[in-house]
Amino acid sequence: MKIKLLCTILTALSATALFAAESPKVGSAAPNFSLPDAKGKTHALADYKGKYVVLEWFNPECPFVKKHYGSGNMQKLQQEYTGKGVVWMSIDSSAVGKQGSLTPEEANKQMAEWKMNSALLLDPEGKVGQAYGAKNTPHMFVINPAGNLIYEGAIDSKATANVADIASATNYVKAALDESMAGKAVSNTTTKPYGCSVKY
Repeated sequence: MKIKLLCTILTALSATALFAAESPKVGSAAPNFSLPDAKGKTHALADYKGKYVVLEWFNPECPFVKKHYGSGNMQKLQQEYTGKGVVWMSIDSSAVGKQGSLTPEEANKQMAEWKMNSALLLDPEGKVGQAYGAKNTPHMFVINPAGNLIYEGAIDSKATANVADIASATNYVKAALDESMAGKAVSNTTTKPYGCSVKY
């Protein structure tokens, strides 16, 4: 009985450690990865060396994600920066059977419904999410053309699911991209991400 209890505790602790991985430090090389998108195309981070890359952790059922997509805020950001040559990848790390898990067909339907201006990558095993220590949806990462992380954290300064808060919030992703693309240092490199937990 005691051995069984001990095994249960150890399993719970190892699972907690696995899913509470720290995000890579700003200034360090962004972990490379390779994932298929909803259309079956494989995207490797290494393929985009020389470009700015935004990674956005995604769960279509999360109210915080719905805040930014339902209002058109996320699509507007995606369109603005992909128009400037930035690569934007939304990543769904929800495990099969968990909230937000999408089949390729469901992912394509979701992209069309929300008119997403990004590639939607599927990470059902959570390997890429864990490599980045992605904790929330949305959890945002900005990578510079040298392949280094220049921002990690929340999308903006208002940690709510209220659409009305978008207009008065400071958008940290926009600020990081604008500053870096203008040759300036990023003023806010790390913030606390907010949203739903990633459903590993």
